[in-house]
Amino acid sequence: MEGNSRGVRGVKSAARTVALLELLAERGEEPSRLDQLAEELQVPRSSMYQLLRTLVDSGWVRTDATGSLYGIGIRALLTGTGYLDGDRRLRVVRPYLDEASDALGETIHMARLDGRDVVYLATRESHEYLRTLSRVGRRVPAHAGALGKALLAERPDDELPFGDEPLAALTENTHTDRATLLADLARVRERGYSVDREETVPGIAGFGFALRYATPAVDAISCSVPVARLNREHEERIVAVMREVRARIESRLPPVSGGPDWR
Repeated sequence: MEGNSRGVRGVKSAARTVALLELLAERGEEPSRLDQLAEELQVPRSSMYQLLRTLVDSGWVRTDATGSLYGIGIRALLTGTGYLDGDRRLRVVRPYLDEASDALGETIHMARLDGRDVVYLATRESHEYLRTLSRVGRRVPAHAGALGKALLAERPDDELPFGDEPLAALTENTHTDRATLLADLARVRERGYSVDREETVPGIAGFGFALRYATPAVDAISCSVPVARLNREHEERIVAVMREVRARIESRLPPVSGGPDWR
């Protein structure tokens, strides 16, 4: 019984550590105080202090000269870089993102489905317009944009990763009604790609294409373009180029047996 109790405490400590690091990463440049972190994560102040000091000593958390403010540390960057560097699929896809960006002059993304969100793994920014919020590591609700909708459409409606919680709105065009979202996903399946009409960022449209080297697909690529520059001819060219890029990527990345089936 005592051994089980120690095991439970170990898991609880790990869960606290992960929750703390995720919270600090989410806050970015905004520093956090001990009391704030303890209250938000519902951890005793003394336990939170010990956890913070341990993570500061190992580089996972940084603190200011007074020792009263905390933020995410450089070790988190090193770990994230290791994830990207160790991903064979991403290494293969990156040159094709460059080709699509050069051909279209628009911003090109690659993202991966993670629960109810997609996470950006790579971005090639357009030189024609101001930067969007599409940095590597950014999380976006899957229902709210081209990348996510392309991946959701690869799954049956009854297997979509949504509970009873309401769908968050990023703009006034984001689908927040499940019936409307499901109707959109049906259209995605029919045409073979998704369309985002200012659903993630005002003034930006997107076209998403699932990469079907896994079943169901977990990765997707997209092209983002300002709606002010989008006409029918340009849209048709975007779709044609991105379809070709998808086909070339999938030809380079057939399902591989014998390796880890990462989820």
